[in-house]
Amino acid sequence: MFYTRSEETLLILAVHIDDCIITGNSPAGIKDFKKQVHERYAITDIGPIHWILGIKVTRDCYACTISLSQDLYANTILTCFNMVGANAVKCPMAPGSIFSKDQCPTDAQEIAHMRKVPYREAIGSLIYLAVATRPDIAFAITTLSQYLNNLGVSHWEGVKRILRYVCGTTTVKLTYGIEQHNLIGYTDADGASQPHRHAISGYAFLLDGGAISWSSKKQSLVTASTTEAEYVAATNAAKEAFWLRKITAELFPSDHELITLYSDNKAAQSLAINENYHASGKPTFYFIMLFHAFSCFWCFLKEKK
Repeated sequence: MFYTRSEETLLILAVHIDDCIITGNSPAGIKDFKKQVHERYAITDIGPIHWILGIKVTRDCYACTISLSQDLYANTILTCFNMVGANAVKCPMAPGSIFSKDQCPTDAQEIAHMRKVPYREAIGSLIYLAVATRPDIAFAITTLSQYLNNLGVSHWEGVKRILRYVCGTTTVKLTYGIEQHNLIGYTDADGASQPHRHAISGYAFLLDGGAISWSSKKQSLVTASTTEAEYVAATNAAKEAFWLRKITAELFPSDHELITLYSDNKAAQSLAINENYHASGKPTFYFIMLFHAFSCFWCFLKEKK
């Protein structure tokens, strides 16, 4: 993404390989910029944006909103995997569903049979949907993508459930402009509900009513309490908030408002705000101190030798 600013004029250019979007607060400035670029490079101007990278862009000038959707791409996925007209479900993953390595086949014949299932193709197709416009399927996709090398029947049934959910929600879209507010974020963690005992961090950042950044990812460490899991999730969200604030600060220097980040765990909030150690955070503190003491003792032994 590139931008230029002169006095009261702002132009923003987003580039992905040979697809470009240009916007700004001056129609005359946009026209002059395109003219200058066309003098040096051969470009094709297809007018106001309607499609970009398989994402449909809908503008409502009367309501002052912009919507992003992938209904055509979603229907293509459903057609590819013969799920058109499937019985729709209300959520991408059944409540209480647990997927683990214990559900993976161990028999060579069963492994060979499951390799014929287009599991990787389905996951890969759904990942782009989850990354671009569908944060509602992000958790389910990241959970089932852990079994690409050795999938079981239950894993494939989980993917088909996501496809059934997509079948009933092909027309959903991200809409910006319905609400008028600056960037806000929400973060949460699921505790240790998964068999691998790693909590799942999740966050979403909204601008004017629509999500612009989201994530659902397994934490790299095993936390000792819900407070620690929530604190780690809030830390990951804070990193994303800093990055988003840096971008908005470059584009709009006059906007210095802080990003509000919401968390539903009081202990994690206390641990983030206060410098004192919270009772729920002591296991992590003790582990760090023990590791530090072991390191010092190891260095002492090396010096003795």
